[in-house]
Amino acid sequence: MALVPIAKQGHYLHVYDFRIKGDSAEFIRLFNEFDYSDANPMHKSPYQAKDGVLCQDTQDPLHFWLIGEWKSVEEHARIRKVMAEMKPKFVSMVVSGPFIPLYGKVVSSTPQDVLDRAARGNV
Repeated sequence: MALVPIAKQGHYLHVYDFRIKGDSAEFIRLFNEFDYSDANPMHKSPYQAKDGVLCQDTQDPLHFWLIGEWKSVEEHARIRKVMAEMKPKFVSMVVSGPFIPLYGKVVSSTPQDVLDRAARGNV
């Protein structure tokens, strides 16, 4: 299997770390219903580098992380405000405070020559 970096150097990851109330399966259903709909403004931005992933804590089914890769923190924050006004149903299940991410700049990712060597089986 070839190596693929999780994110590109110079891009930004947004990380939402939150807890929910209620049924986690219902939360995931509501999240998917909105996230994969045409109504989601995040997916219409050219600044979104990779689609996000929703991760559920293996030790606590009410604890989640939402992680995605963007080319611009400012653009993600701008669209996040638009989305907040939309009030997606899944957000009403979030109980850990405001649904606001932390941002991290990707300062190191696998260099292309290492990826190329891995693809050839020369790692």
